[in-house]
Amino acid sequence: MTKFFSALLLVLMLAFSSYADEPESNDKRAILIVSFGTSMPEARKAIDNLFDAAKNNFPDYEIKLAFTSNIIRRKIAREENLNIQNPVQALAELNDSGFKKVYVIPTHIIPGEEYDEIKNVVEAFRTLSKYGFKEIKLARPFLNNYKDCEAMAEILISRFKDFLEKNSDTAVILMGHGTPEHPANALYALLQLALNNKMPNRIFLGTVESAPSIDDILLGLKNNLDIKKLVLSPFMIVAGDHANNDLAGEDDEESWLNILKKNGYANITTYLHGMGEDEKIADMFIKKLNALINED
Repeated sequence: MTKFFSALLLVLMLAFSSYADEPESNDKRAILIVSFGTSMPEARKAIDNLFDAAKNNFPDYEIKLAFTSNIIRRKIAREENLNIQNPVQALAELNDSGFKKVYVIPTHIIPGEEYDEIKNVVEAFRTLSKYGFKEIKLARPFLNNYKDCEAMAEILISRFKDFLEKNSDTAVILMGHGTPEHPANALYALLQLALNNKMPNRIFLGTVESAPSIDDILLGLKNNLDIKKLVLSPFMIVAGDHANNDLAGEDDEESWLNILKKNGYANITTYLHGMGEDEKIADMFIKKLNALINED
């Protein structure tokens, strides 16, 4: 029933959209980048980096951006007078403008609940037959299998090498988002396994909303008494609200920063940069786009 109502909504939006002035062409192709979004302008550079990477690598494609969070979209519109479409609006506009091949790629880390919603929208457009696109495809997120986890582990080790190589008593603590009661959450455990295989007991991964939790990280740290210094960083595409408050909020008693301090860790450095700012993440993003476009 969800797909039926999604398809009905899309048909209605298309029916009331304006007709494109330019003629249709079977060669018109577009890439839609879908992010949860952030209302923090300084954090948006992580998304901009991925957008620019797509634009530079696919100059013959229209590149569009959509945010899934209506709360964030409304806040940006109110405070910055900037209108960012949601995925339904963005795809409807591309359809109305005569684009025939559209490739949708999320900036999400795992295929959790948010990814499922994007998948529903793409599937709804796919059911429109003669009113839809000639081709519409959805890419998988950054982590989809163990091979992805191994690649991500290499990126993380490189990302924090200056902290890890110079100081044998330092560990990196990463905060992911997590998705409760969803099988995709297991990918965090797979990533931790890949990290342990490459650099044991130096990078610990937890989530703010699911498992592993900060308690699991504390248990891992207590089993490694040589660790005296910590580096806190978000394992999220943007360093937004979770990074600045749940992870590193000095005024929040429940932040990971303060929980770790209460557990005896006084030497803590915060590295509040979204994963999307990393050029190796941008490279991984482009590889997934190439795989999507070229798959049969």
